[in-house]
Amino acid sequence: MSNQVTLLLVSAASIGFFHTLLGPDHYLPFIMMGRARNWSRPKTFWITAACGVGHVGSSVVLGTIGIALGIGIMKLQVFESFRGNLAAWVLIAFGLVYFVWGLRRAIRNKPHEHKHLHLGGLEHAHTHVHTDDHTHVHDSQPANITPWVLFTIFVLGPCEPLIPLLMYPAAKTSITGVIMVAVVFSIATIGTMLSIVLLSSYGISLLPMAKVERYTHAIAGATILACGAAIQFLGL
Repeated sequence: MSNQVTLLLVSAASIGFFHTLLGPDHYLPFIMMGRARNWSRPKTFWITAACGVGHVGSSVVLGTIGIALGIGIMKLQVFESFRGNLAAWVLIAFGLVYFVWGLRRAIRNKPHEHKHLHLGGLEHAHTHVHTDDHTHVHDSQPANITPWVLFTIFVLGPCEPLIPLLMYPAAKTSITGVIMVAVVFSIATIGTMLSIVLLSSYGISLLPMAKVERYTHAIAGATILACGAAIQFLGL
């Protein structure tokens, strides 16, 4: 293995780690949706992993096609930029829709009292909320489509540094170098995503959330909306 390939592999691991760590859109949607939808840890793990594979895999495929056809880096970067903008807008739209749905659901589930009059004039009241058991069929639809929407968003979203900083320089050495760089970057990216999501999900589960429980869907939607806005307008 040449020194250049070794350097690229070290760069792939470090770039994959920091690119993911500094991009909250890589993990916040899974943390918040997992909490709002009460996903089990295995389900959260597999949804995050699948989205991570789609996220990295789409850029790997595009970079491989670019190398094979001799397409210039600039042309691929233009296409990657277009994909990034599209993914950001879809993330914004999904976050907004889910926020509105979650807020509406929270308002409908506002605790209220029911009074009961018993024989002898005894009266008592108890606080009541409409839980998931009382919701209608159409209220449960986000639970079914959420993983697929997240997967689509992450497939659209590019790994910006992968092609210009790693795959194209590796292609100057060998095809094996390209494969090794792509694999190391993928492992670093997906591994970082999973670590942050699972550790954060466990930490959140220990927090007292009773007072904001009915707002978790709205909070999740607002967080995803903020992630999309940060990507689109702040370049994160």
